[in-house]
Amino acid sequence: MSEISPQLVRDLRDKTGAGMMDCKKALTEAKGDLEAAVDILRKSGIAKAEKKSGRTVKEGLISSKISGEAGVLVEVLCETDFVAKNEKFKAYAAEMAEKVLALKATNDVSEAINESEKQNLVSMVATIGENLQIRRAVRWGGKCASYLHMGGRIGVMIQFEGEGPQTELNDICMHIAAFNPTYVSSEDIPSEVIAREKEIHTAQLAGKPAQMIEGILKGKLAKWYKEVCLNDQAWMRDDKLTVKQANPKISVKKFVRWQVGEA
Repeated sequence: MSEISPQLVRDLRDKTGAGMMDCKKALTEAKGDLEAAVDILRKSGIAKAEKKSGRTVKEGLISSKISGEAGVLVEVLCETDFVAKNEKFKAYAAEMAEKVLALKATNDVSEAINESEKQNLVSMVATIGENLQIRRAVRWGGKCASYLHMGGRIGVMIQFEGEGPQTELNDICMHIAAFNPTYVSSEDIPSEVIAREKEIHTAQLAGKPAQMIEGILKGKLAKWYKEVCLNDQAWMRDDKLTVKQANPKISVKKFVRWQVGEA
């Protein structure tokens, strides 16, 4: 038969919502028969999945896996809370954590897992009946610990050095989930962020003597550090101590805190 025309590919895409390459492959298999190609895409679940790909996904789960010298956190989204509570969806989210752990890449591995799971995700969309998205995934080497809150609505993972009981590691992750710090310590805050904070407070103190401004500014920054820095925050189990003081044998190197569907 003659080569599949671009117009025929576009016609099939308009009818099914499937991707261009999938449409061309189906038309080639169907020898140019448009209706037969539609059936091929429907049987494979691609047409159904692609039609749903534009739907908003704002529910879902965060899953985690810690094993040996690596840890992962993965967010998988769906359309409704009903599906987020579905056992098949929960199993799929857990499976994604296992697959991310098996990757050799580290740090942000969202693109890698999406590429490797492209066809499996199509099948899951067809099975579940909603649009699904592997929104983000991170994989860190080294010592890691994690905590999932509200059944996976909030997920936290830390990378740390030192030694401590699992209960202590769980508490640090739980603290991050509850108090949502932005940085580990003041040393991690970019200089431009500190400069902007100083500028804001300096403007608020306009008219006061320069020497007085310097002292007040120092105090305001110290208070701000206690709000945004994990190590300086009041420990959730004893607010007379900071997180660092309460957990002297654990040094958190970095952390991530995700909430399902957040911007």
